[in-house]
Amino acid sequence: MLQKIKGKLIVSCQAEGDSPFNTPEGVSWFAISAAMGGAAAIRSEGAAKTRKIVASVNLPVIGLKKSLFEDRSVCITGSYEDVWQMVDAGCDMVAIDGTFRIRENVTGPEFIKKVRTIYDIPVMADIATYEQGLACMEAGADCVSTTLSGYTPDASASANSGPDLELVESLSKQLGHRLPVVAEGRYNSPEMARRAMDKGAWAVVVGTAITRPQIITKWFKDAIET
Repeated sequence: MLQKIKGKLIVSCQAEGDSPFNTPEGVSWFAISAAMGGAAAIRSEGAAKTRKIVASVNLPVIGLKKSLFEDRSVCITGSYEDVWQMVDAGCDMVAIDGTFRIRENVTGPEFIKKVRTIYDIPVMADIATYEQGLACMEAGADCVSTTLSGYTPDASASANSGPDLELVESLSKQLGHRLPVVAEGRYNSPEMARRAMDKGAWAVVVGTAITRPQIITKWFKDAIET
């Protein structure tokens, strides 16, 4: 799977809240459209939605389950039950929170190490810092993604800033010869995605700029009305 996504685009097909696409069928339309546009893989949230996407496109699917830590910050596939749901849904790789925050009484890297002894499925570690990326590599992750940079208390980047290209570059330089580094998080233009590749990214994940029409509409509205 890692060879299939090398140098390619992964589209995160997710919908939340009152979005009209927040159904298994709705996100599958995004996935089908992404496949038509040349995406190499799909990233999907939730068991039912992931199962529908797996059945709808002939592309590798990275599955995850979102929840929250006690501080209300996002957690990616933070329990053994979450992992099992993704495996059962038929995904080709599971994304797991690789930060140092505690879940199942262990840190993210420790959790990934345990998961690898239970399930025979590739793991993408979603991290926020360089140190987390290194720890997840040592724990047996198959690749790391900068997904959580800017979204955790210990991350230097801000969720309101652009993509964390510095993290992509530092991880790629130090770990890239041993572990693929995927760029994800606020890649809202083709130019930014290209910059991530130039910084050494193995692949780039784009979500909001492709699959959140209400947010894209607001970008244009705000620009026009300012």
